[in-house]
Amino acid sequence: MTAYIDEYKNRFGVEPICRQLPIAPSTYYDARKRSPSARSLRDEKLKEEIRRVHVSNFDVYGARKVWRQLNRDEKIPVARCTIERLMRELDLVGISRGKRRRTTISDELAPRPADLVERNFAAERPGQLRVADLTYISTWSGFVYAAFVINVYSRFIVGWRASIRYTERLAEAGAVCSVGSRGDSYDNALAETVIGLYKTELIRNRGPWKNLDEVEYATLEWVDWFNHRRLLEPIGDIPPAEFEANYWRKESEENTDGLKQLSLR
Repeated sequence: MTAYIDEYKNRFGVEPICRQLPIAPSTYYDARKRSPSARSLRDEKLKEEIRRVHVSNFDVYGARKVWRQLNRDEKIPVARCTIERLMRELDLVGISRGKRRRTTISDELAPRPADLVERNFAAERPGQLRVADLTYISTWSGFVYAAFVINVYSRFIVGWRASIRYTERLAEAGAVCSVGSRGDSYDNALAETVIGLYKTELIRNRGPWKNLDEVEYATLEWVDWFNHRRLLEPIGDIPPAEFEANYWRKESEENTDGLKQLSLR
């Protein structure tokens, strides 16, 4: 209530406002003289951290990921409900993917490439299986096409390219064509998920776009963030690069233990 009075006192005066509210002017002045509470001071510090985390992650994190980030990387112990409350006060929200748009119509009579993974997007190690897909971006200079190659195990984006040309770029990169039906990318579920994040977190969030060069530079920034800093829920709320590093570290430790066992025989 004191914050409300502070906001409007220069316009209406303290006493007139207090007459309309269930508060005496003396109560307001006493409250202004008191030192801020420990909770208020901590809230202000947390708000600074929340703003920093939100901005440094493309302004896309909601309360859950901000909470994860603060507790995990920043080593700031805080309850999720506190983050939710403070983000409401700051008017900060996470980005929403919204309703999916269908941009392709499947041709049931067209020749179909083989479904090489049989819609089984699972891998036991990095590099075992990769998926590729592309999307289009509308710019002031025309359409730009962005293609991505993704490591299924970790969701790490191992390669990408933006171009004003369409299918040739995937062929030049040696990406094998594997979808359930021609003109239908919905079977490529994992790649579609990553591209959906790309379109939501970068393209729609920071557009409109002028040309290919602008899209390329922004995509470079987003891919670096996605691979090394973005928290992904399917792999335990850690970045893809860290998930792969954990695998190789465990593999190295197991190999070392195996050599030790052999040396003791």
